Amino acid sequence: MTRNTIRQNIEGDLLAPKSSERAIGSMWCEEKMSKFLWKGLLISPAVLAASLVVSSTALAAEKPVEIATTDQADQLPLAGAVTEASKSETAKPETAEPASLASNLTVETIEKESANIYEGFPSDRLANANEPIAPVAEQAKAPEVAAADLGETKPAVAPATLSPEQPVAEQIPAVAPANLSETQPAVAPANLSAPEQISQSPNPSAQPPAQSNVLEQINQYSAEDSSSEDAAGQVTSVSQLSDVRPTDWAFQALQSLVERYGCIAGYPDGTFRGNRAMTRYEFAAGLNACLDKVSELIQGGSRNLATREDLASVQRLQEEFAAELATLRGRVDALEARASELEANQFSTTTKLNGEVIFGLAGIARGDDAEGREADQTTAFGSRVRINFDTSFSGEDLLRTRLQVLNLGAFSTENTKTAEGELRFNVGPFGEANNIVALDALLYQFPLGKSTTVILEANAGAADDFVNTVNPYFDGDGSYGALSNFGTRNPIYYLLGGTGLALRHQFGEKLELSLGYLAGDPANPTRGNGLFNGSYGGLAQLTFKPSDSMALGLTYVNSYNLITNTGSNASNFPQRLGSFGFDSDSNVPVSSNSYGAQASWQLNRRFAIGGWAGYTNQRILSNLGTPTGSVQRGDQKIWNWAVTLAFPDLLKEGNVAGIIVGMEPRVTSSTNRTLPEDKDTSLHVEGFYQFKLSDNISITPGLIWLTAPDHNKNNSDLVIGVVRTTFTF
Repeated sequence: MTRNTIRQNIEGDLLAPKSSERAIGSMWCEEKMSKFLWKGLLISPAVLAASLVVSSTALAAEKPVEIATTDQADQLPLAGAVTEASKSETAKPETAEPASLASNLTVETIEKESANIYEGFPSDRLANANEPIAPVAEQAKAPEVAAADLGETKPAVAPATLSPEQPVAEQIPAVAPANLSETQPAVAPANLSAPEQISQSPNPSAQPPAQSNVLEQINQYSAEDSSSEDAAGQVTSVSQLSDVRPTDWAFQALQSLVERYGCIAGYPDGTFRGNRAMTRYEFAAGLNACLDKVSELIQGGSRNLATREDLASVQRLQEEFAAELATLRGRVDALEARASELEANQFSTTTKLNGEVIFGLAGIARGDDAEGREADQTTAFGSRVRINFDTSFSGEDLLRTRLQVLNLGAFSTENTKTAEGELRFNVGPFGEANNIVALDALLYQFPLGKSTTVILEANAGAADDFVNTVNPYFDGDGSYGALSNFGTRNPIYYLLGGTGLALRHQFGEKLELSLGYLAGDPANPTRGNGLFNGSYGGLAQLTFKPSDSMALGLTYVNSYNLITNTGSNASNFPQRLGSFGFDSDSNVPVSSNSYGAQASWQLNRRFAIGGWAGYTNQRILSNLGTPTGSVQRGDQKIWNWAVTLAFPDLLKEGNVAGIIVGMEPRVTSSTNRTLPEDKDTSLHVEGFYQFKLSDNISITPGLIWLTAPDHNKNNSDLVIGVVRTTFTF
């Protein structure tokens, strides 16, 4: 006997007789249907749903009511569980006790119970079986009431009397439709009393109190006696997910996946984020992880692995997401093949190659040079090429070998005749262009403990290799940010360079100490040279970062026979004797002590302000006599300052606009007449806009304006235009 047959028999038997017989028939039907209801619970949720509707209709109806045709019954929403409330309303203690699986309840048993319904039923009720029955719509003009959304109903748990070793699916066939979300809503009879109606609200989005009560009782009944066994290979617990609560409707399902199968993990911050939407690919990846875990448990011979229903659900999901799983497997295979190809053809297992190419177009638009003559208004085009070989042996260390080619000449050599306004990406102040490939930076850095980093500089070391210059958006060493030497960083950082040793030590997250010693010509073993007897620079800096958007640096530099190569000729006097009429190829020995303070504060994501101030006490250590004059020992006091404004992401994400206003190094006083001073003040005004074409290409047009070049008001202002294009790879 099939489900439809049982339903048709019930419908035929419950065709309403005359009004005088309805009361006796209702009582009889209640008693029989209650017994049938509870035994049908263990067979099919569909039978349970149909029984509830039939029982309620038979008790309340005073006119013949058509329950449902066979075709309509197939579309009724299926109940997921039975409630304690319905148990007390529809069954007596001696007849409503649900049968356990141990009683071997089968479909044949239900057929017998169905046949017993007809026993003792008044024969004249059968005589009226073929009488036409008026549809519900004709009996009462009540609005349609949608059943509760089954998509939000929690899965039901079998009663406590079910045997845990033998799933229900092994004894009886499931009759639930494949997709409950497409099931048509049931229509409640119009003449049902208020406590028996499923819903009285015409608004399907609102859940009535009666339905809410039923759902709460269903949840309570489903949660009874549903203790889970400890699974083998448990890695974590659902309690470790901070945003998951036992009151969440999917808590038990999540607990099973985490603690029973161990195939669901949370985010690094200890949350699960269950309300976040996911793609079908993400679901397929999670399903694949669970399948792998199930396979491991099967191979391990776990007894409490899964019931047949679990395996059927997994199989259904695997079939539904077969395309996504196949795509993931294809991606993994492609990645493995690509990784194998890269390993077979890679340059090195420990070294990465990266590079940078700069094309520079620059020219002087107008102005005088340091000698008061009109500067040559020429336009130059050149490049700077850097190739870095970055090697790591442990994953935490770095060996950098850099090759460099410079072929953009300096304006200071023949055009401006001052280091003011010199570009950062050319050959340097007073240098000449060439196309010679040379070894530039060569360093090795490695951690010493958790808070200290040691840097060994073997060639062309610079301060920015080991210290924070506190000039974000501007200090790009010529590749990005500022265009000039002065705009890149505080000039006192240029008072050391070459070969030596440096270290950085972190005191917590907010304070850092940087120390460094670099010698200018350490490879020369002659007198007055070498690692300690020649030119050198020593630096110490404390960097304080109270937040991610603010930084402050306090710097001290002691140097010997080094100059900043920025500012006026007077500030670079030890190596610019010829600019002051001294006929000598020699340089005078000099030592200096410099002090600097740098600050940067990003007020918001689109605006940052910063700047610095620097003071240098430069001491000439010996007298020098020349045919055209003499130089006496003495001190020079040199100052410089700047204010910077940065506009990140201006007009487009990744772009940067910057403005620099400051005074390049200027000699404010000296201790004797043979040492030059700067009587006037020159301002350095620089602006640029770095436009990001792609992740690897950027174009930066800019302008440098020098008032009173070389700190001499008799010289007309200099204007230098620049267009820099940077390629990285």
